[in-house]
Amino acid sequence: MKYHLITLGCQMNLSDSERVAAVLEQMGYERTENEDEANLLGMLACSVRQKPIDKVYNKISQWNKAKNKRNLITFLSGCVLAADKDKLLKQFDIIFPMSELSQFPDMIRSYGVVNAASLRVEAPKPVMPKNEHIVDLWQIKPKYQSSYEAFVPIQNGCDKFCTYCAVPYTRGREVSRPSADIVAEVRHLVSQGYKSITLLGQNVNSYGLDKQGNEMSFAELLREIGEFGKQSGEEFWVYFTSPHPQDMTREVIEVIAEYPCLAKQIHLPMQSGDERVLIKMNRKHSMDKYRQIVADIRELLPDATLFTDIIVGFTSEGDEEYQHTVEAFHEFKFNMAYIAMYSPRPGAASYRWQDEVSLDVKKERYHDLSEVMKIYTREYHESMVGKTIRLLVNGSDRKTGFSTGLTEGKINVRLDRIAPELMGKIVDVKITTAADFSMSGELILQEETINE
Repeated sequence: MKYHLITLGCQMNLSDSERVAAVLEQMGYERTENEDEANLLGMLACSVRQKPIDKVYNKISQWNKAKNKRNLITFLSGCVLAADKDKLLKQFDIIFPMSELSQFPDMIRSYGVVNAASLRVEAPKPVMPKNEHIVDLWQIKPKYQSSYEAFVPIQNGCDKFCTYCAVPYTRGREVSRPSADIVAEVRHLVSQGYKSITLLGQNVNSYGLDKQGNEMSFAELLREIGEFGKQSGEEFWVYFTSPHPQDMTREVIEVIAEYPCLAKQIHLPMQSGDERVLIKMNRKHSMDKYRQIVADIRELLPDATLFTDIIVGFTSEGDEEYQHTVEAFHEFKFNMAYIAMYSPRPGAASYRWQDEVSLDVKKERYHDLSEVMKIYTREYHESMVGKTIRLLVNGSDRKTGFSTGLTEGKINVRLDRIAPELMGKIVDVKITTAADFSMSGELILQEETINE
């Protein structure tokens, strides 16, 4: 028996998919990238934006047509809004929330023979997802998709209720994973030679707040991991995503500065540079608050790269409000910005409001802001030319004859030659040239690296 799994959306969905894979392979299923070979076809959906949901509808249409030729079961999980679930329930055989993953094998077994297409299985449909079973999900050991890069969930859900966002309605309220389990997973990964570990949550720096003082704060969790990193003597980088500016503290930045294993890269979603728009988004942070956080980062982590998320064309965003976002880009000089055009999502508060910004205007602002970002990405890359940096090699392409990697600050670098033997290793590289969104460099190989 074989399964084929498609994962859409964020890194949290990717992490969840590793646990889905583990459950299926414990049942005896074998993964295949060829969906025509699979008896079980599944997707982890993302309702945050319309485009991924469109992909779900397109794919399930193809899969249901394939049922005319062979026996198979289809399933759906991940982030699915109630409005989408009601429509998709008639098309998928099984729909379940990730918090019910431990029950997934029983759902599959309820089919008996794989041709019972008339049987549909659905977990309960609360208006707000309940997360009391999320701990069961975290107890499932994931089947990591990489031998050197891993994602470690530390929290699930969100309490912020940004007006554009569907996450509280798909993942529920915030629940923190036990810190002992988090640290144990990080220790295990390092012992297995992993070099890049990302702590995941919808709002990682509110970690522990739901435990009413019975759990570590996020800063304390980072310190615990940092102390382990210092004692281990191993070189690895720990990232986290995503923090919320409202809960970001100077203490967190101080801890990152103290420990080499805590990567000097901060992803700090701004979403808009305009105060009025931030209020309408219910972001709960002002530009002055954001500005202070960036000042702390520049002071304590002068070599850190700064990434952000931006929404252009949010409901009623005028030219003046948009220009404030442009000005913020000039002020903060982001190393990378993930820019999205606003799309209303059913369930989010802003769905009830008129979407007053035309698609053409959204596209214009998207491209304009991307051009502004290029000014500062290239400026940073050019400043790195001639410097020797550490690089995690993460790709090799025999067709092009080059290998690729990521710096500690998550900047893409193309190496001067192909070196598949260095995949998953951290090496020295001298930067030679700069481009808009990447750099190129020469490998500087030490004898011990060659002999590994």
